[in-house]
Amino acid sequence: MRTKKVTFEGAFGDQLSARLERPENKTVTTYALFAHCFTCSKNLHPVINIAQTLTERGIGVLRFDFTGLGDSKGNFANTNFTSNIQDLIAAATFMESHYHTPEILIGHSLGGSAVIQAAHRIGTGKAVATIGAPATPEHVKKNFGADLEQINARGKAEVTLAGRNFTIKKQFIDDLEENHMDSCIQKLDRALMIFHSPVDNTVGIKNAEKIYRKARHPKSFVSLDDADHLLMDKKDSVYVAEVLASWASRYV
Repeated sequence: MRTKKVTFEGAFGDQLSARLERPENKTVTTYALFAHCFTCSKNLHPVINIAQTLTERGIGVLRFDFTGLGDSKGNFANTNFTSNIQDLIAAATFMESHYHTPEILIGHSLGGSAVIQAAHRIGTGKAVATIGAPATPEHVKKNFGADLEQINARGKAEVTLAGRNFTIKKQFIDDLEENHMDSCIQKLDRALMIFHSPVDNTVGIKNAEKIYRKARHPKSFVSLDDADHLLMDKKDSVYVAEVLASWASRYV
């Protein structure tokens, strides 16, 4: 496997950090673009596991950090769900200009919601896969708990997520509420694979049910049995990648 560090310009003009992975001794059959979960990064172990397993199957993968996260430049406090979508579109444009257009769009958690919306503006995307994705971006507000009241009252607040502090502004909340997923799901017009764990305590299984019911065929659902939301057990992330590669081969 060959891994290359690359950068490209994101939604606000900041340089975003990415890794492009391609098979060493195989012909690249197609390319995938990966969107990580809310406040995560491209270097989360499950993301790496999925990317590397796909690469072993002949699929080149670009995984990147959204604006203000991981190794990417920019201020996270100024970002929102809409800018995440714009970052994804910028990543696809970069791939098209320098390598190959992405035919597979993959999103984990909120990244899954983002790829569903971004797919409408990435014309080369033929297959979309979501992993533990919320049916509506507003679901993210549950992470803010009691801080949500302060955000609405004062315009922003310091919120602790997974042991790290982030500044969340009211514009982030407003943007979540303005993004309606239903029509995007119904008009996706691409093959859709939904991965979700029935014991996901972060994004409940009802979200997968709602996405599946709203989507049109071809659509598929795979239960991740006892997996946690982040797929921290390596066997779960590898399983996702193996199933995804086989499924996508029918459409790309």
